[in-house]
Amino acid sequence: MVLLSTACGSSAATPSAASDHGPTYEVQLQAVGSLGKVLVDGKGRTLYLFVPDEQGPSKCYGLCVVEWPPLLLPKGVARPVAGPGINPALLGTTTRKGGQLQVTYNRWPLYFWVADTGPGQASGQGVNNFGGRWWVVGKSGNAVT
Repeated sequence: MVLLSTACGSSAATPSAASDHGPTYEVQLQAVGSLGKVLVDGKGRTLYLFVPDEQGPSKCYGLCVVEWPPLLLPKGVARPVAGPGINPALLGTTTRKGGQLQVTYNRWPLYFWVADTGPGQASGQGVNNFGGRWWVVGKSGNAVT
């Protein structure tokens, strides 16, 4: 889907060598600023959960996905990849309206924040919009608050 590649965007910043190698749908654990080790995609972009999702289907649609693009699997890919530090038993998917598969961790649908323009950024941490809080996700699969 175009939204995923648009959401991930290009950045003038060069990712670290550790985040240079995986596909976008590879979920990894990496240190991000003072937050410690949190979930990132295969390119090192920070991933978030949306509290109103309540570990169920996504409640982020419409304008919400413009600001908080979901981590989607490309067509033809059935499962996300568990990268370094990730518990494969917690990694999964949920089906969005329209049939696309969104990557989940500990049943939380995962998202990017549009204002994070490159690896290692987490400017969406604690943001309250679209009806709830957005938090980065820790190794346990819970919000890092």
